[in-house]
Amino acid sequence: MNEKVKPLVAKSIRGDEITIDESRRILHAKGAELTAYMAGAHGIKEHYFADRVDLCSIINAKSGHCPENCSFCAQSLHHQAEVPIYPLRSVDEIVLGAMQAQRNGSHCYGIVTSGTRIKPGDEFSTLLSALRRINRETTIAPSVSLGILDAESAKALFKAGCKTYHHNLETARSYFPQICTTHDYQEDIETIICAKKAGLKTCCGGIFGLGESIEQRIELGMILRELDVDSVPLNFLSPVAGTPLQDAKMLSPMDCLRIICLYRYLLPDKHITVCGGREKNLGEFQSAIFMAGASGMMIGNYLTTSGRNHAVDEQMLINAEVTINV
Repeated sequence: MNEKVKPLVAKSIRGDEITIDESRRILHAKGAELTAYMAGAHGIKEHYFADRVDLCSIINAKSGHCPENCSFCAQSLHHQAEVPIYPLRSVDEIVLGAMQAQRNGSHCYGIVTSGTRIKPGDEFSTLLSALRRINRETTIAPSVSLGILDAESAKALFKAGCKTYHHNLETARSYFPQICTTHDYQEDIETIICAKKAGLKTCCGGIFGLGESIEQRIELGMILRELDVDSVPLNFLSPVAGTPLQDAKMLSPMDCLRIICLYRYLLPDKHITVCGGREKNLGEFQSAIFMAGASGMMIGNYLTTSGRNHAVDEQMLINAEVTINV
């Protein structure tokens, strides 16, 4: 390992905070220097997680007509993207999705709904019933992503057997007004705090390639570190026709690997999962996510786009010589 990288690896493993200047160097690294930083990130990942990785899957349980105006999202009613629109799926459909996810090797199953929040009522009761059945009928860990959360709903989710609450910050606080104006960033922060207080684990990350600066990529990582979330999903924009970001340029594979690498140094003991945009942004470099420090990967379909064939991902994991947690 590069002699300049060793002290940074030791610093990260000790739990000392990586500085903005150190973070900036990782995001600017090229060639052998980037390889050295990746080797260090891989070492940090193995220190906490050995060669093991977690797989997760999601179900788009309620699609479209979202009142939020997030500029990357195909489900927003403010945009003109063509996406499926349907109400909340039935308990049976949600549970069947969990069973399929378990058969495919996923450790976590996320139930995702469009909209600002799920209010108490029939929809919330359906979700609670689905959670109880998933806990009875499978061994997979159920997660939900229902938007902005209140204390009573968080407690009810925990009591029903929800293990993790997923709620992305999407980007840095300083860039958020360029991406969404229909709710305040602090509401997202308070949702994570609310979930933690109820006893839920928290899964919180963002999406890169929205036009944010390198400094804002660092800023988001430092916010997540301060929130002390349990796992961090990293998404890379795949532009969707009909959204304000339809003409955005996708990140290069190396930029994606730099971001994964940085987040391992910033969040050494947290699960870092590579999710949306993996196939299109990383291309032939997808298996390198583990060498860059990722400890997890989403498999199957995303919210409004198809994922990669399961058999292809399965072979990639074999070739990468990683062990899948079950």
